[in-house]
Amino acid sequence: MKYVVVSGGVISGIGKGVLASSTGLLFKTLGLRVTSIKIDPYMNIDAGTMSPLEHGECFVLNDGGEVDLDLGNYERYLNITLTKNHNITTGKIYSNVIEKERNGDYLGKTVQVVPHITNAIQDWIEKVSKIPVDESGKEPQVCIIELGGTVGDIESAPFVEALRQFQFRVGSENFALIHVSLVPVIHGEQKTKPTQAAIKDLRSLGLTPDMIACRCQEELHHQTIEKIGMFCHVGPNQVIAVHDVNSTYHVPLLLKQQKIMNYLTKKLSIGELPKADLESGEKLLNKWRQLTSQHDKSFETVTIALVGKYTHLHDSYLSVIKSLEHSSMKCNRRLKIEWVESTNLEEEMKTKNLSEYHKAWHYVCQADGILIPGGFGSRGIEGMISAAKYARENNIPYLGVCLGLQIAVIEFVRNVLGVEHSTSMEFDNSIKEEEASIVYMPDVDQIKLGGTMRLGIHETKFVEDSNWSILKKLYGNSNAVYERHRHRYEVNPLLIEEIENKGLKFIGKDESGKRMEIIELKDHKFFVGTQYHPEYLSKVLDPSRPFLGLIAASAGILDDVLNRDDLNYKGEF
Repeated sequence: MKYVVVSGGVISGIGKGVLASSTGLLFKTLGLRVTSIKIDPYMNIDAGTMSPLEHGECFVLNDGGEVDLDLGNYERYLNITLTKNHNITTGKIYSNVIEKERNGDYLGKTVQVVPHITNAIQDWIEKVSKIPVDESGKEPQVCIIELGGTVGDIESAPFVEALRQFQFRVGSENFALIHVSLVPVIHGEQKTKPTQAAIKDLRSLGLTPDMIACRCQEELHHQTIEKIGMFCHVGPNQVIAVHDVNSTYHVPLLLKQQKIMNYLTKKLSIGELPKADLESGEKLLNKWRQLTSQHDKSFETVTIALVGKYTHLHDSYLSVIKSLEHSSMKCNRRLKIEWVESTNLEEEMKTKNLSEYHKAWHYVCQADGILIPGGFGSRGIEGMISAAKYARENNIPYLGVCLGLQIAVIEFVRNVLGVEHSTSMEFDNSIKEEEASIVYMPDVDQIKLGGTMRLGIHETKFVEDSNWSILKKLYGNSNAVYERHRHRYEVNPLLIEEIENKGLKFIGKDESGKRMEIIELKDHKFFVGTQYHPEYLSKVLDPSRPFLGLIAASAGILDDVLNRDDLNYKGEF
């Protein structure tokens, strides 16, 4: 097993996740099997109870793990399926060690950060890195480990020490460290001092970088690279310039241009690989090149109004954004997202801030398509309902994800069925059950919040008379799909028959046939809602089908997309 650690210095949020994913992809283009681990030095057990505005989106895995958003990057780039154990947190490690101490596993010894916590971290990494994550079912050959946060933070200290020890456990020929640092541009001059200071801190902790990836808004000057190499004690070929590019999908190609793999394969003693693996890797690289070059040449734009409640931090909807990007590239369109804070669409905004109200509605009315993603709580709900109503009545392509499905149902019950005050029990638990469009799922915990929702991958079966469905056609006319879930509420079974009689069809149901999973409106360009989160399974080279439908319908090319021969969906898990 070869281990590549990606750490960061100077500031957080400079793209370690993209660089880690891109490096992993380049290993895959050599024909190697790759896995990834994310270390998050916070005390939470997982990301499930963290606010999207605090930490970005919560990404959900097949096994129901609620994890850091960077695991989504790994899955999208590498086409792998990770587990909740691929996300290591301080909370998980300490809980594991404390449980062992309570069970007497340490034989009365004083339990300390060194060696017990650091050994637990190393053992966890070694164990998880061997889990098969791709279709081959074989043990991975390369493990990319991203150390979250910034080196030097007090909460990262146990993990840095564990990785210092780990390099000796596995051997120097099996361990490489890439340190990502910021090179700011001040008054036109590229400043190297922050990077020098970051590398000095890293070395003082016992870790020596094999490569330094320098993030900069512009291309690094040759003298800047030489200066960093000289004062950070690495060769110029070990300094990688990662400047701002058209899209993050160009980063792997940018790294390859700078021959990053020449150094890493030599450092990690990666020998000759089988011809079949090399050919498979080359095929993957050619697909990636073709996708990015086509995107660069596309000129037509498709505009999507994303009506949400966490729009102040775009990372709250990272998987949604990426799914839209994947589908736009597949449709050869430039994507433009208009961010609409749903509260600005509500009537009371007319008196609070009329200009914001008009601006929000301008974005919605001018968009080619409307998307309402997931979320929790009552804030902004009336604005979302108004946007769904506009899409339904004006034949505007609409996709509702999780909460977005529930919003579409509430709007339909209010304005078509005539139940004027209908809403979700999440927003008003005093409402009569027969008037509630959305009700609490009877089989979930209503008190404990961590890991208690309907989570992970589940089967959704299309109903028998759904051959007319656009979404079913996008799924290759499969009888069932497997998608990831994260919700506590469902459509009220008492209203289903009446809703369907008025034209809004429930074309997909869960394994039991009792829970409504997919809605679709007949005689509409594209009006779809999914209770599951299709964005979690979208891949760069294989876009999510509901998102592909939204983009294609919004761009006016839905029929062309439906006639493609690459829409085959396996329909199995």
